[in-house]
Amino acid sequence: MTAHAPQHATQDDDKTGETVDTETTRARPTDGERMRRWRMVLGADSAESTGCTLTGQDAAMDGALDALYGGGGKKPGGRGGGGRSAGLGASAPSVARWLGDIRTYFPSSVVQVMQRDAIDRLGLSTLLLEPEMLEAVEADVHLVGTLLSLNKAMPETTKETARAVVRKVVDDLEKRLESRTRATLTGALDRSARISRPRHRDIDWDRTIRANLKNYLTIPGADGEEATGTVVPERLIGYGRASQSVKKDVILCIDQSGSMAASVVYASVFGAVLASMRTLATRLVVFDTAVVDLTDQLDDPVDVLFGTQLGGGTDINRALAYCQSKITRPADTVVVLISDLYEGGIRDEMLKRVAAMKASGVQFVTLLALSDEGAPAYDHEHAAALGALGAPAFACTPDLFPDIMAAAIEKRPLPIPDKEAQP
Repeated sequence: MTAHAPQHATQDDDKTGETVDTETTRARPTDGERMRRWRMVLGADSAESTGCTLTGQDAAMDGALDALYGGGGKKPGGRGGGGRSAGLGASAPSVARWLGDIRTYFPSSVVQVMQRDAIDRLGLSTLLLEPEMLEAVEADVHLVGTLLSLNKAMPETTKETARAVVRKVVDDLEKRLESRTRATLTGALDRSARISRPRHRDIDWDRTIRANLKNYLTIPGADGEEATGTVVPERLIGYGRASQSVKKDVILCIDQSGSMAASVVYASVFGAVLASMRTLATRLVVFDTAVVDLTDQLDDPVDVLFGTQLGGGTDINRALAYCQSKITRPADTVVVLISDLYEGGIRDEMLKRVAAMKASGVQFVTLLALSDEGAPAYDHEHAAALGALGAPAFACTPDLFPDIMAAAIEKRPLPIPDKEAQP
């Protein structure tokens, strides 16, 4: 069989005069290395079939993997026999050692995946109620969601450590998201404040031309030249200049059911960022079967997160009724509903409220998720019904959220990802 060299490979002439692909030769693993890799992939049960015995760091990495994905009662720091099955057990010291091992042998992104698998597969959530365990884990958005779901059961001795873990994740998210969010929305707010007698540098040429197309004139060409056309701008439209007055009202309405954990974390961070902008009046509402207004805690997203209670039922209609009661300037209001749309309330009333808000001039945005993972399971029938009302439901990544909000503020079409695949 002829090997196909990669495009970037280099070729040299060997001593026999044949052309040798030196890059491929260097990259091709030996039989022993190939068996070592297969042994790492297949686990301890493959030792006999591969004929490979692991030593040193390879053995330690294999032990850490086998403790989570392998088995027979094998735990971090000890060996066990039998078939392959999950084997971390529920010993806090043992799991703490294992957490330290995986942070030694694997990159942070892999550590976070293994932690989530340990919590989901082995039911280790209760161990996160111990301060020593929290200090050992690699913090990420999913871990924050787990901690929030355990908030009510968390002993006082653990809460301070849990807040420190959540604070670290929130601070990292704010650093990542704040500057772009502020820049994008500040520009959108300035553009949304149109003026009719702008200075030349403030003219919005795109809107000015579209507003004056009826004044298009054809000018005959001279000496046989082709005719040309021009638009006579009877009305100039310009960008408004920045001011410190409130220009738009934003209401974030967040479903706090268990499946929306990551969305709650991101929405809380964005809510704090939006609330820090003087030209926006931001309200944050979370709901399950009850509705809680956390607006007065928006100066600290960690307080917002610990004010949520993940899990429980869902009553979108009740939440939207509350949000609707807080709207005083419909034409200058953006409502963002973040929910998987599994409605436990009155479906027809929910849809009527959305239709009424849109008819009054409210910009209504429906996000099935605000996370990096894409859309979760969601109610397709409700999503289609909202789409028919002009409020298409789609999942949104945190990086896209500022653009979504900017479009809503400017009352232009939303930049929906994979638009042809949306319900």
